[in-house]
Amino acid sequence: TLDLLVLKAISLEPLHGVAISRRITQITKGAFQVSFGSLFPSLRRMEEKGWVEAEWRSSDNNRRAKYYRLTSAGRTQLKAEERQWNQVVKIMAAAVQST
Repeated sequence: TLDLLVLKAISLEPLHGVAISRRITQITKGAFQVSFGSLFPSLRRMEEKGWVEAEWRSSDNNRRAKYYRLTSAGRTQLKAEERQWNQVVKIMAAAVQST
């Protein structure tokens, strides 16, 4: 779930870690708040897998920040994660509605 949310958060534009966390909170309407202790190891892992690339830039408040962007492999992974999630939702809905 975290991979899906992170990939979705940076699918529109490169973001730094704090902005990724805020975007996830925003797109989930506050239902998920990702701790940095979970986010940054996840970003490192995704970078190792080639799903994201990172570069150092100045943030809006002129601080040095690492910005993450989706690679083409990351876009492919995002689609796969979305398909898997939708399948889980269908399975769980069917299970809950069964008698």
